Amino acid sequence: MNRQQAQQIEKEAQNMPLEIGFKRLSDNAISPTKAHATDSGFDLFAAQDVIIAPGETVVVTTDIAVQLPQGYEAQVRPRSGITSKTKLRVQLGTIDEQYRGNIGIIVDNVTLPDFDVTHSSIDGYYAIIEECHEINTLDGVVYVEKPVYNGTYLIRKGDKIAQLVVQPIPTTVAVEITGELEDSGRGVSGFGSSGV
Repeated sequence: MNRQQAQQIEKEAQNMPLEIGFKRLSDNAISPTKAHATDSGFDLFAAQDVIIAPGETVVVTTDIAVQLPQGYEAQVRPRSGITSKTKLRVQLGTIDEQYRGNIGIIVDNVTLPDFDVTHSSIDGYYAIIEECHEINTLDGVVYVEKPVYNGTYLIRKGDKIAQLVVQPIPTTVAVEITGELEDSGRGVSGFGSSGV
């Protein structure tokens, strides 16, 4: 056991908070924060403006790197406010203990595009995605001169878009089982076996 591990065990035994190191990689970065001391996650902020069209997936950078204690991982998780009030979906992401790069947040715009059915004497009937001059934001709508697809979102630099939760991970190793697996109450019952 090295000195760092010993200090970590001592802090945990004394119920002292673990130190999570954050480094700002640019002037655009906002250091992760907790709104309340008892919150499970640190809020993560966008480091730049990003436009996400309907059906598009982007990685929003935070310009933040993290240094985790030994034996811990971090998970990028959605914020309930964004999920319940918009068509943006933050995907779960795992940050391993040794990763020191820019934390990226995977965001999907699950808006279904609005189609306008049009007729042409050459092509007959066909559908085109409707355009508009409004872009959704996390707190309203902004108007733009150049048309965008209806349902497009703008994430602004400084928007709080995800949270980072730090958890201990056990040390594990894979072993091959050549005989039968131990019997369990569930057995091989899969999808939907515990009810709908």
